[in-house]
Amino acid sequence: MARKRRRRKSRKQNTSLISVLVAIAAVAWGVYTQGGQKQVSIPGITSSVSQKTSSSSNISNSTNAVANAGKQNTVYGGLAKSDYQKLAKLDFKSGGKAYIYVNNNHSTLVKGAWKVNRVIYSNLDKQNRTSSSNTAFLEKRNLANDSLRVRQYIQPTGWHSNSGSVQIYNRGHLIAYSVSAGIDQDGNYNPKNQSGDQNNPKNLFTQSAFSNQKIQTIFESKVRAALRQNKKVIYQATPIFRGTELMARGINLQAVSTDGTFDFNVYLYNVQPGYVFDYATGRAKVNRQLQVTE
Repeated sequence: MARKRRRRKSRKQNTSLISVLVAIAAVAWGVYTQGGQKQVSIPGITSSVSQKTSSSSNISNSTNAVANAGKQNTVYGGLAKSDYQKLAKLDFKSGGKAYIYVNNNHSTLVKGAWKVNRVIYSNLDKQNRTSSSNTAFLEKRNLANDSLRVRQYIQPTGWHSNSGSVQIYNRGHLIAYSVSAGIDQDGNYNPKNQSGDQNNPKNLFTQSAFSNQKIQTIFESKVRAALRQNKKVIYQATPIFRGTELMARGINLQAVSTDGTFDFNVYLYNVQPGYVFDYATGRAKVNRQLQVTE
């Protein structure tokens, strides 16, 4: 009987020894692999999640962050940066039309973004250019009387004074004063400011007289007509510069009403019949061969 007890005791000791060795091995293996894994603690349990899985999670989170940032940048809508770059590369050809349709003449603005009657004026860039979009949230009370014009004195980049009786240069408004009655320089509505914001550096660029007076007014009149119909309109204007040039090559205009019945998206070339511009400086040179179709 004594021998059997000794054998049972020996077996128990061996089993205990094996259990200890297994435990030590498990700890050692955990230490060995800890550098390649992330330890995730959960109450009552400690488990290991591979670094590869963790990295995938981080990528997913980063993607979501970028997506959220994208949503923030497109709260009001507008063209993609690549599309603006494509417009900047376009060269006007003599005899061509003064403007072209963008996105099949459909706005890329978010019509549901209309919340408050105001204008979002973008800051000037490092070269003091109005190279970013100005976005206006307009309603009927923003219609201004043409008689309320004030003297303009701001000189945007690329500006040169007109000489003689021929008008080549205009101070082009991104958001026309005729649709911005009551809007102050901070973009807020103020009923005392009846004429709208006319001398805001953030709202002006050097524009050809032809582009401003003959072409842009076509689309501004469409906006006015929509406002007279008591529609709420989002109107956006974006001057298009090429590289570091001081004078814009053109301007993208687009608008949409909150009910979706009013909608356009165009690009206007910044050109003048009978003249060619050095867009790097804004200086004009006579060229009677240059023709523009309205």
